[in-house]
Amino acid sequence: MREYLKTERIDPSKRLVVERTKDFGEIYDIFDKNEASSQSDRCIQCGDPFCLNKCPLHNYIPQWLKSIAEKDLEFAFKLSNEPSPFPEVMGRVCPHDRLCEGDCTLNDGHGAITIGSIETHITETGFKAGLTPDFPGITTDKKVAVIGSGPAGLSVATYLLRSGIAVTMYERSDRAGGLLTYGIPNFKLDKKVVDRRVQLLEEAGLTLVLNTNVGTDIDFGEIADKHDAMFIGVGATKAKLAGISGENAPNVYKAMDYLTNIQRKNFKKSYDKQFDFKDLNVVVVGGGDTAMDCLRTAKREGAKSVTCLYRRDEHNMPGSKKEYKNAMEEGVDFTFLVSPKEIVLNDEGKAVAVEVVKTTLGAKDESGRQRMEEVKGSEYRVNADVVIMSLGFDPVVPSFLAENGVETNSWGGVIINEETYETTTAGIYAGGDCYRGADLVVTAAFDGREAARSIADSLLK
Repeated sequence: MREYLKTERIDPSKRLVVERTKDFGEIYDIFDKNEASSQSDRCIQCGDPFCLNKCPLHNYIPQWLKSIAEKDLEFAFKLSNEPSPFPEVMGRVCPHDRLCEGDCTLNDGHGAITIGSIETHITETGFKAGLTPDFPGITTDKKVAVIGSGPAGLSVATYLLRSGIAVTMYERSDRAGGLLTYGIPNFKLDKKVVDRRVQLLEEAGLTLVLNTNVGTDIDFGEIADKHDAMFIGVGATKAKLAGISGENAPNVYKAMDYLTNIQRKNFKKSYDKQFDFKDLNVVVVGGGDTAMDCLRTAKREGAKSVTCLYRRDEHNMPGSKKEYKNAMEEGVDFTFLVSPKEIVLNDEGKAVAVEVVKTTLGAKDESGRQRMEEVKGSEYRVNADVVIMSLGFDPVVPSFLAENGVETNSWGGVIINEETYETTTAGIYAGGDCYRGADLVVTAAFDGREAARSIADSLLK
């Protein structure tokens, strides 16, 4: 329990910048068993583990750290895969510095345990050793339909299948995974990782229906008639806008449109060639993880320059510090404390610059965050060939919700009973971003898990 005094925190090695920016391969290596064991042995096994409490899934972090320290991979694999539907994904994409590692007791002075990297090691090494999560097969006559195959949908399917309940999943895209597939670039999450989890679910009894838009290609009522319950996990994909002049210009793009098309390109599928930004000056407005994904993607696509505009300072960026650091290493330029006022257009109606105003941070608001204030008379222009707006997302509200008595709130979020995850229509459940608004993969996974437990309790009582 005192190994942290002798062993320093280390992060997994990264590919060199000059190599990794030439392709979309993952940039981090995976710990070997000795690295994972020595890093796990730094854990002091707190009586009241803050890391576990801060994790939305309440993963058994101290327990699987102890197992890895003792090189008991099989037990660590079971512990890691019990409360989490896909720990190898969480180990890669969670903002650990804001969650488990951020609340690690050793974070103040000694360096937090590298929880995320060890989490990835456990499942990846376990898979290589032939370990797999346990599924009993379909042992009941109950059937549940899941609309959407993103993190919430995959999570609810995982725990329903573990209960022996048959699941049919409807996905409008050509591949399962939602945000995990088309929203997070390969350099953070190799799509083989997502495909492997989907395949495990199919082997466990999942029926996956792709290229099917519920409400258009198939009637919602038709699905309802064939199933004992339904789960809606359609995410939040409607891009927020800045509400400024010029943002509808043809070379001003939405973040998810850009990421989706480049991922299609990487899949060697048809994509919109207007998203080829080679040799162009790219400006991204926003400071979250999606903005970092766009910036780092543009670098790999050969942009002439890549600039991020963010209205607050580095400390107040909402995304992961790790992703910001990686973007800095890869040559992204950051301009902090500026707010966009207008997209400047040329005579042809195309964007040529972003007019910004300098900002300063003032007194804290009711949430404890400093208020942003504009500096009068500080306007100037940032030249751009293309602009990507990455300001967050709202839920898209499918027409089949209201048609079937599923109520939404003022900003389009599905209203649920927060204890049962049931919507305002009996037998229809929801979770993830369509309920919370744009949030983390881990919170969507939590919603899916808890909804599955509620559905199973209702159907199997």
